[in-house]
Amino acid sequence: MTNFTRRGALALAAALAAGPALAQDSEDLTEVSVGALRFTSHAPSFIAAERGYFEDAGLDVSFEFFQAAQPMAIAIASGDADYGVTAITGGLISLAQKGAAKVIGGALSEEPGIDGQKILASTQAYEDGLTDPSQLDGRSWGVTQAGSSFHYMGSRIAEAEGAELTFRPLQKVPAVIGALKTGQIDAWSIVPHIAKPLAGAGAVQVIGNVSDYLPNYQVTTLFTSTETAENEREQTEAFIEAFSRGAADFNAALVDKTASDSEVDEIISIIAGYVYPDRPVEDARDAIVNGAMRVNLDGALNEDSVRDQLDWFKSEGLVDEGVTYETLVDDSYAGGNS
Repeated sequence: MTNFTRRGALALAAALAAGPALAQDSEDLTEVSVGALRFTSHAPSFIAAERGYFEDAGLDVSFEFFQAAQPMAIAIASGDADYGVTAITGGLISLAQKGAAKVIGGALSEEPGIDGQKILASTQAYEDGLTDPSQLDGRSWGVTQAGSSFHYMGSRIAEAEGAELTFRPLQKVPAVIGALKTGQIDAWSIVPHIAKPLAGAGAVQVIGNVSDYLPNYQVTTLFTSTETAENEREQTEAFIEAFSRGAADFNAALVDKTASDSEVDEIISIIAGYVYPDRPVEDARDAIVNGAMRVNLDGALNEDSVRDQLDWFKSEGLVDEGVTYETLVDDSYAGGNS
């Protein structure tokens, strides 16, 4: 389902009121759709939409919302959405191998010194002794699908701890949350704006940090179809530029904390409207503030992290052994290490 931004609705109303001249301006914009999850980590897209950065770049953006990464990759490859912001998955890599998708930049990153993704245990498992990742052996770990980022993180953590995990695919993030809260799975890892409120409400327990195991993990990437990457260069560069402006605002307000109080309030209000549309802004504020992680500027991509992820997918037999970094990434956009 497509959801148009509040800014877009206001702009349309203003155009109708102002007459043909202003309406003509909107017709000069290129319509593009952006795949997203209702996560704080997707905030740069929302900020770019609400602050007119996409419009400045000549783009009229609408959002397609998903509940997992792999369906978004399929939508991008099939042309149902133009750009996506999500984690590297086995599905995305396979689509890249088929010539259908390309990573064009980096987004969310784990960074030393910034509170990042949390390792969670169900309260039942915690009371049964799972109080630290070193006690994961023999436990179950929630994933959306096999080959998801949750699968990658869980496997890397288990490998470091010498643990054997059972991975339980539950298709959607809300289903994983429900299974963890009810003790149907023992453990999971997720971004802090989801993890911290769950733990604060006593529904689950925080037992560790993903950054202790993957300190510079490129959590999410920018990607598009191969056709768009190759044939719509100006449009794609405009998308990355506008996204990066949104990322700069996000980092200043919530990561580096160099923005004014009024600027912070505005950024939080924008994010809340997308990530927590059914809550008052003040009810969403703490989750947004406490869940902020660095988003790379200018589409910078951590090549080392992406290569590590690709190697893991191949080692697990989740993607073809012949897939290369160049198959997955269009470096003419993404550049080198962030």
